Amino acid sequence: MNPRIMDGPDAYYKKRITYTLHHQPFAFDVGHTLFSSFQVDDGTDLLLRTIAMPNPPTRILDLGCGCGVIGITLARRFPDAEVVMADKDLLAVRYARHNLTLNAVTNATVIGSVGLEQVPPGPYDLIVSNIPAKIGDAAIEEEFILKPLTLLAPDGVYWFVVVSGLNHLIPRLGPRHQLRLKEMKKRSGYTVYRIYPSLSL
Repeated sequence: MNPRIMDGPDAYYKKRITYTLHHQPFAFDVGHTLFSSFQVDDGTDLLLRTIAMPNPPTRILDLGCGCGVIGITLARRFPDAEVVMADKDLLAVRYARHNLTLNAVTNATVIGSVGLEQVPPGPYDLIVSNIPAKIGDAAIEEEFILKPLTLLAPDGVYWFVVVSGLNHLIPRLGPRHQLRLKEMKKRSGYTVYRIYPSLSL
């Protein structure tokens, strides 16, 4: 079924994928050019099953949200939180907004933003990302590690997942920037990390 996005059938539509987490069912429409176009990828699934919060967050940022899997799932998990989902790809933004409606999620908004340029100011209690691997080490370090940390609340936490090929880079960033960085779990070629705010940030 080709969904109606905006005012008519969407030419970019590829398929609807389903996902279940903690006995909660979700559905996501995806476009031909979007990341995770066949199923929820193993990295996203690992991240969502690993995230643990001592207290429910009140503000969440999903950086590089794609079609919205992480942000929408967390918005359902934490219904009292305000969730901001951001992506530089306008097609991803379109589909993420559509998928909010598809999953009846009302406590999240989706914005187009290159990095953090259009992201509302922090602080955020929880920041999450499935970090893209092909943007280069410098962009990963600056745009997906250091800058998001400046938006964290003092007691906030940043959870992210990377392909394990980036394990040459991520562990080095801890001592380089005095980050409270910890590897949390590995599976199927992906690694989940957690960072708490550093006193120097």
